Amino acid sequence: MVQMKNSLVIALFLFAFQLASAQQKTTANGRNIAITLTPFKNTKVYLGSYYGKSKIIADSAWLDDKSKGVFKGNTKLTGGIYFVVSPQYTIQFELLIGNQQHFSIVADSSKKENAVITGSPDNDLFKTYSAFTVEKGKKLTQLNQQLTQVKTAADSASIKSQIIKYNKELQVYREQLIRQHPNSLLAALLDAMKRPDLPPIHVVKGKPDSLSAYLYVKDHFWDDVLFNDDRLLHTPFFEPKLDDYLKYYVSPEPDSLIKEVKYILLSARTGKEMYPYLLTKFTNKYLNPEYMGQDKVFLYLFENFYAKGDTTILNTASKKMIFERAYSMMANQIGVQASPLNLTDTSGKTVSLYSLKGPFTFVVFWDPTCGHCKEELPKVDSIYKAKWKALGIKLYSVNVNEKMMNELKQFVKEKNFSSDWIYTYQTKEARDAEIAAGQPNYRQLYDVFKTPTMYLLDAEKHIIAKQLSLEQFDDLITVKSKAKTTAN
Repeated sequence: MVQMKNSLVIALFLFAFQLASAQQKTTANGRNIAITLTPFKNTKVYLGSYYGKSKIIADSAWLDDKSKGVFKGNTKLTGGIYFVVSPQYTIQFELLIGNQQHFSIVADSSKKENAVITGSPDNDLFKTYSAFTVEKGKKLTQLNQQLTQVKTAADSASIKSQIIKYNKELQVYREQLIRQHPNSLLAALLDAMKRPDLPPIHVVKGKPDSLSAYLYVKDHFWDDVLFNDDRLLHTPFFEPKLDDYLKYYVSPEPDSLIKEVKYILLSARTGKEMYPYLLTKFTNKYLNPEYMGQDKVFLYLFENFYAKGDTTILNTASKKMIFERAYSMMANQIGVQASPLNLTDTSGKTVSLYSLKGPFTFVVFWDPTCGHCKEELPKVDSIYKAKWKALGIKLYSVNVNEKMMNELKQFVKEKNFSSDWIYTYQTKEARDAEIAAGQPNYRQLYDVFKTPTMYLLDAEKHIIAKQLSLEQFDDLITVKSKAKTTAN
């Protein structure tokens, strides 16, 4: 398969699995889709497909001097919503590709809406459905425009009632189509598009019970959807629906996410395209999560899928990175005790992280030549002087660029850092001894793959925060300090 250019470029995935191999569904007939697309001659045109949130090129055809060509192959394409693409990589029109993949297309790029598809029951049904929805859609657009211009409550109420009416007609039409053509591709797509209507909110003891309505929608969000149906991946609506579900209907707490991710992946297991795509998606999402602590989901994926053999979708570099990051994250999960650090300070003495006594210890791994570090470290020092010092917080920094200790000294001198900072680094001798003993280094133990990397530890050196902004660290310290004061 060829990646589309410009606006149709497929998103770069972490994993280099081959989509084409997933589509090798050998059949006696394969695919043979004849196309006439005027005015293009003696050039290539393309058959594109949605693929999650992206678009890809699935096939190509050479048009002769009569604008005729054929999309053909010994295998069938995965069903879904496809589109014809011009030599300039602009989308001409959409079509459905189902199980019947021997049909013809006649179209003119100047009259895209008049494309004629012959011999495809899926597209016959799609054409009828599209005509109905376009008609209702135009009326709804007009009504919504009128709604912004009305001057009386009565007019507004009248227009809203018409909008409800047309939306109801669309819903009824879709439900009838699904009942009348239950085995059609369009029915499967419409089922996947559906979102549960919010039920009436009941009043319990004089208060609206919004929780029951929320739970109803959550419980019915995936009705009639099969996660192993590869065709859903070739639509523009499946992945946005999945993202909305995780964002609005699943608690961001890691254990809740793990429960949902586990169910979805196990349900998708037999999907040749869907399963590797979803495993990739969840890995990318929780490898560098939006919220602190969600990297626990990534570890769940590693321990229950990758570590158990699901590595065929990984290229060598990706496999190495996944395993290394997983082993790093295992040592620094929220709530666990931080790994010991016994590093050399600027005077040549060994300073143990665990020798620092205070209600909190702020640990930062940085590089004095790193631009972002040069911005963040003075902010840390400033907030330490203004607030944290009075709270008894200890500062332990690790220079990950050991050869630049002179640059570190110069930088902190220029910025007039507090004398309370402890600046450490790992000597070559210590690193060599560590390697000889087969021990993990601090980069692995603290998952230091970027700078600055910052941690907040409690009095017993348990990790209570990481991957936060400096403002978030400060807010957390404020909250926990107040809680300790109240408890005492």
